Amino acid sequence: MSAEIRHQIQELCEEITDHQFKYYVLDAPTISDAGFDKLWNQLLDLEKKYPQYKLESSPTLQVGGGFSTSFTQHDHIEKMMSLDNVFDSGELDTWFDRIEKSESKNTWLCEVKVDGLAINLLYEEGRLTRALTRGNGTTGEDVTLNIKTIKSVPTELSGKNLPATLEVRGEVFFPLQSFDDLNDSLEESGKPRFANPRNAAAGSLRQKDPRVTASRPLSMVVHGIGASDGLELNSQSAAYEILKGFGLPTSTRYKVVTTPAEVSEFVAYYADHRHDVEHEIDGIVIKVNEIAAQKELGFTTRAPKWAIAYKYPPEEVTTKLLDIKVSVGRTGRVTPFGFMEPVRVAGSTVTNATLHNAQEVTRKGILIGDVVILRKAGDVIPEILGPVIEKRNGNERAFEMPTNCPDCGSTLRAMSEGDIDIRCPNAQSCPAQLRERIYYIGSRAALDIDVLGYEAANALLEDKLIDDESAIFSLTISDLKKSKFFIKKDGEIGANAEKLIAGLNQAKSRPLWRILVALSIRHVGPTAAQALANRFGNIADIERATLEELSDIDGVGGVIAQSIKEWFSEKWHRNIVKKWEKSGVLMIDAVTEKLPQTIAGLTIVVTGSLINFTRDGVAEAITSRGGKSAASVSKNTDYLVVGDAPGSKFQKAQELGVPILDESRFKQLLESGPTGL
Repeated sequence: MSAEIRHQIQELCEEITDHQFKYYVLDAPTISDAGFDKLWNQLLDLEKKYPQYKLESSPTLQVGGGFSTSFTQHDHIEKMMSLDNVFDSGELDTWFDRIEKSESKNTWLCEVKVDGLAINLLYEEGRLTRALTRGNGTTGEDVTLNIKTIKSVPTELSGKNLPATLEVRGEVFFPLQSFDDLNDSLEESGKPRFANPRNAAAGSLRQKDPRVTASRPLSMVVHGIGASDGLELNSQSAAYEILKGFGLPTSTRYKVVTTPAEVSEFVAYYADHRHDVEHEIDGIVIKVNEIAAQKELGFTTRAPKWAIAYKYPPEEVTTKLLDIKVSVGRTGRVTPFGFMEPVRVAGSTVTNATLHNAQEVTRKGILIGDVVILRKAGDVIPEILGPVIEKRNGNERAFEMPTNCPDCGSTLRAMSEGDIDIRCPNAQSCPAQLRERIYYIGSRAALDIDVLGYEAANALLEDKLIDDESAIFSLTISDLKKSKFFIKKDGEIGANAEKLIAGLNQAKSRPLWRILVALSIRHVGPTAAQALANRFGNIADIERATLEELSDIDGVGGVIAQSIKEWFSEKWHRNIVKKWEKSGVLMIDAVTEKLPQTIAGLTIVVTGSLINFTRDGVAEAITSRGGKSAASVSKNTDYLVVGDAPGSKFQKAQELGVPILDESRFKQLLESGPTGL
């Protein structure tokens, strides 16, 4: 009897939670209010009668509609592997040669490589119970509620003889036809645009509020199986047919072929037709089709030996260069930008691209009015490669670097001998530099204040709520009422004002190194800032330090040391520090106990994304334990830490024999040093 009651309560809880999710998140109820109330009352009666069986997760204990994704971490049952890459036909042939040394006669499954976010779906008794991101391959973040908002992902599998446990691997993507519409809507609401569809998919899925995810037209395609209970397969293609029969979204863009030549034909076809696909692709995945051969070939520590990704080179397009203008950054650097006729490249429409400096414009031989070749470096950053000279008509003209700042009129100049960059020397009051510095304070690289974006920074200055960054932490709600940006149409204070004040208050207790980064001292990025904070522990001692003391710090050196001394020599800079401190900003490291120097003297490079560390956070973890966080792999590198989607650093480390660690072994290194590995 007791087991029956427990089972009944469990089923009612699950059914009610499912209906709540459909009502509050998906806005697509499948039951009448009266029907829902009946289920609810049944559960209440049972819980009242049998309180000993009441579940901690019972919906009767929750506030209706309070669905929130927490991104808690869980282990995959079976590790999610990455893929090794090849970049040309010669490297692909080498891989074929290695595979064909096995005794098995193979066929090949070719499929388009979806440029999305890797996801692992766990089905138990046919029901979706958990969805995890790839993470570090062993542990991922729980995004189950958000995945359930994707219409193509079934919450229950169809068909008979379903495995008791089934892990399904796939990619969540943002359909191309909807990408520009999303960016336009974000821009209209004053929010930053996504760089590409992959970022849009990742950003949409990693929303704490599933209703936001539900509003985005995400889709998914599955392409593999992890752990399974009772599922026998003889080929990769058979697995796809079985998954399709379960009601899971499989791709139609795959083909089984018998020869390497046919594989090459498939690769070539989609190189020419990559824009005919409903989602972004960045290459082709080739797999040995036979499961027996896959088992024989096995795995490396991070990737299957029986699969490879053929990566396409960055896409190149042509467009007309309409003009070259300049922008002024937060440190006064003047950068020319090319403005072009809109053109679509690597998943997004591009209208401008940096040209770095006047010398670069000359070196590339670019004239205003040229038809230019454009690509995205790493499929993210637009880059003008050069002109198409044969398309010139004689109306093109040379770019001339301005001699005066376009924002404040100051005479532009190089700030030091041999400097190829020219700068606006009016650092204190140039509107462009001020705006960029205020914006940078709120960035993730500095103090990570969500509301303090470009529009907010501009409003604070234009409405004269602050004259410079020194007053940013003294702002009050009363101050923000003076700006239209921070009030609603009815004249009441907006939510963005309250969030900004809250964000500023939270930022006051950020680690010292983040405060140093937020001050926009030239050349002082996260690595140097962390080294300074670890060495001195407070900003007063950094200011008092000699040039020699600063230069001797690993990660600082002579150039940065000189920049720090020059920055503190300005009275208005010291006034920023004084006012921030007066407003409650911590100018001393809150860490009272120095972490064990487990990796003192070691040089560590990190590539790919880690699940438990941000880009800045991993550098902090290394430097706080005495190590050096380096950007590139060399013979002096002691360890390479590899996360999700590693780049060329991984291959270089292999060539040089540099020890390679995954995230779990990296944590061991931090805790115990090399002896703990």
